[in-house]
Amino acid sequence: MSQGCERRVHYSDPNVQSAAHLLDRLVKDIVTESDQFSIEEFIPLLRERMNVLNPYVRQFLVGWITVLDSVPDIDMLGFLPDFLDGLFNMLSDSSLEIRQQADSALSEFLEEIKNSPSVDYGRMAEILVQRASSPDEFTRWTAITWINEFVKLGGDQLVPYYADILGAILPCIADKEEKIRVVARETNDELRAIEADPAEGFDVGAILSIAKRQLSSEYEATRIESLHWISALLNRHRSEVLSFLNDIFDTLLKALSDPSDQVVLLVLEVHARIAKDEYNFHLLVVFLVHNFRTDNALLEKRGALIIRRLCVLLDAERVYRELSTILEGDADLDFASTLAQALNLILLTSSELAELRDLLKLSLVNAAGKDFFLSLYTSWSHSSMAIISLCLLAQAYEHTSSVIQSLTEEDINVKFLVQLDKLIHLLETPIFAYLRLQVEDVHLVDDPWSRGNGGVLLEVQFLVLFITKC
Repeated sequence: MSQGCERRVHYSDPNVQSAAHLLDRLVKDIVTESDQFSIEEFIPLLRERMNVLNPYVRQFLVGWITVLDSVPDIDMLGFLPDFLDGLFNMLSDSSLEIRQQADSALSEFLEEIKNSPSVDYGRMAEILVQRASSPDEFTRWTAITWINEFVKLGGDQLVPYYADILGAILPCIADKEEKIRVVARETNDELRAIEADPAEGFDVGAILSIAKRQLSSEYEATRIESLHWISALLNRHRSEVLSFLNDIFDTLLKALSDPSDQVVLLVLEVHARIAKDEYNFHLLVVFLVHNFRTDNALLEKRGALIIRRLCVLLDAERVYRELSTILEGDADLDFASTLAQALNLILLTSSELAELRDLLKLSLVNAAGKDFFLSLYTSWSHSSMAIISLCLLAQAYEHTSSVIQSLTEEDINVKFLVQLDKLIHLLETPIFAYLRLQVEDVHLVDDPWSRGNGGVLLEVQFLVLFITKC
């Protein structure tokens, strides 16, 4: 009988519509008062028709759902997964009345879920995840609101669906609508606060896969939260994360070229967490040098930021020793020279590396300082100006003099002049203030190649004059 009502509610004749509505009300009255009505037989019929687009049919269906839900002896909540997607589909209907009816029905069901001890969260979560990416704003907001409640209420039932839920949440964090962003962030925080165990079905690999995919998002906020997730997983499930390292490592390296400094800093924190053990530390530095080689813009624009931050997160001396070891045997001499210059400039000018500079200044009287100086020497020798400044910093003046004199054999080209100009500017910085003070304490000598402390600076000045005249 209900099917006959359904077929007639959309007829245009007012008399037919009136009769159909009357019949519909009578059938509903009979159903609500009868103990013979089979909800199990009714639900498949309802499910088949939930995606019908006819507005009259939609009103008819929502009306039946609402009425049946009001009957105490009928458990419509238990069948909600069968028609939930259809109700969400109606939220974007062109008719305001249908949207309001669907929203009212969904709101009532959500309240029932909050007060129900047993709900099939899993099946509904799959539906909500799909609806969270709807092009319709109200549908997205409703879906993410439901997901938020599910995360709070679902507990262990949702563990197998965490990855799917995260995949729905992360894009919404950057939604154009503020109310959706607010709920998405709250849900994200709730989900991350749950300490699920892989032994209970928590799929670390699936979560990492979602985070990796969202690192390619066009939205900075989504990329940032993806990195927070990877970092959180490293803290809680380090061994599991490292077992998937090959799947995410390349993506994390590429993220160092992200246009956002905040993203780059977070990527470096993730890398630092991965690099706690010796093998992964070496792997990180090797890949980093490789990226500098293949992406010159990365070295120019982000090189200083990357190296400085890694030195803060990891041991600075360890970082420089590893970089030097890799660079020492590099067959690409042009790249080796470029990287040596960049590392030298960072070493001399970064506040984070003040302790390393102090250590190098003690090279002549301290075994640790000498050992560190020697660990850098070979790789720094790829650049004449880098090795000169390193020797000056270490106050190895006699050796500096020898290096300067050997420059007369260098080919005087544009690249050489650029390096020289950088060296002169470095000598004028506060880093070498002690050298200028030493010069003032010595008497000027007739021989510009004197090996005294002041003589070395004179040699540099003489070199500048010589090159300028050339």
